[in-house]
Amino acid sequence: MEVDIANVISGYSQGLFLMADDNGGLGWYASRSHAVIPLDERFRYPKSLRRVINQNRFEVAINRDFAAVCDGCSDRETTWISSDLKSVYWQLYQAGFAFSFETWHGNQLAGGVLGIVIGGAFIGESMFYQIPEGSKVALVKLVEHLQSRGFLLFDAQMQNPHLARFGAYEVKERDYKKTLEKAIKKTCWFV
Repeated sequence: MEVDIANVISGYSQGLFLMADDNGGLGWYASRSHAVIPLDERFRYPKSLRRVINQNRFEVAINRDFAAVCDGCSDRETTWISSDLKSVYWQLYQAGFAFSFETWHGNQLAGGVLGIVIGGAFIGESMFYQIPEGSKVALVKLVEHLQSRGFLLFDAQMQNPHLARFGAYEVKERDYKKTLEKAIKKTCWFV
């Protein structure tokens, strides 16, 4: 499946996101609110996770195995990541817009976050783990990475109790679009 990268980036730049429906067809979706992971002092995580991070059990990498992260994110009972959407992510990756932020335990992929970067915005598509705490450590290290690179926005799309533990909060669509517009105009380098 060949995609028009410019059109896909344009859709994400307007606050839309791609999802597969129950039949595997891709469509653009909008949300009345977006979950945002703060890139300031509001970001937090449990003390138990701090101990795991301090033990240095996981090594962090970017795009060491992008395809495996896509597979891991789509390998669940109910998924919005179809094979067509994985193809879109792969083409965005090849064009320099999609990234996997990964944790590794030796030679084993422990977990990761899949996202799209436009300017100073990181749009998180999904995350997964194969080793407990792998995705949580990836999330913490990703926030630190985005902070160090001057990113303005980490869009997690949909709020859930897991993300709320890290300080994620919901932003109404109008306010989200204002922040997104500022973020995509900023020049930030993810790698």
